[in-house]
Amino acid sequence: MDELDEGRFSSKALEDFRLIDEAVNNNDEQAFAKLMQRYKRPVYHMILKMVRNVDDAEDLTIESFAKAFRSLHKFKKDFSFSTWLFRIATNNTIDYIRKKRLNTLSIDNSFTDSDGDSVSIDVEDENLNPQEVTIKAQKEELMQVFVDKLPPKYQKLVRLRYFHELSYEEIAQELEAPLGTVKAQLHRARELMYEMVKNKRDHI
Repeated sequence: MDELDEGRFSSKALEDFRLIDEAVNNNDEQAFAKLMQRYKRPVYHMILKMVRNVDDAEDLTIESFAKAFRSLHKFKKDFSFSTWLFRIATNNTIDYIRKKRLNTLSIDNSFTDSDGDSVSIDVEDENLNPQEVTIKAQKEELMQVFVDKLPPKYQKLVRLRYFHELSYEEIAQELEAPLGTVKAQLHRARELMYEMVKNKRDHI
């Protein structure tokens, strides 16, 4: 562990640092899994408050953990892992909101993460600037890694959902399949993608 003032951080934050070291230095899949287990629910609920759609919140949670784990080697212990993770999740969700132009959504100016730190949310411009276009392309590239590793029967479903951004109803119509079947299969596909995120060494 890097030199740090342990008195600044909670015991939970220090345990996170230990797990991060194991994940980054030893490619410890259990460490990745523990970090996801700790924060999957709070990240999901935070995103759900922002987008108010269960399916979108699930998708964005997967993306957020994938981005965080892919950049974990860049994490600096200047602040808690939860603050860093929530910021990634927030920015990723804001990108989505901007793209979807959810003008009816009311977003609080800030929220408090699990360590009590205040993290601000700022939505200034609905139009994607060049940097945001690049971020969107990177996200799509990352998701493509997941899609290519899914069983073939899930790949078309996920492409329609992630890349063509169809609703569940539109996917059911496109594939001439029952809505319940589409929802069940996409739920299973998401579970498989969560496993890929946790097993970072082999998939990202």
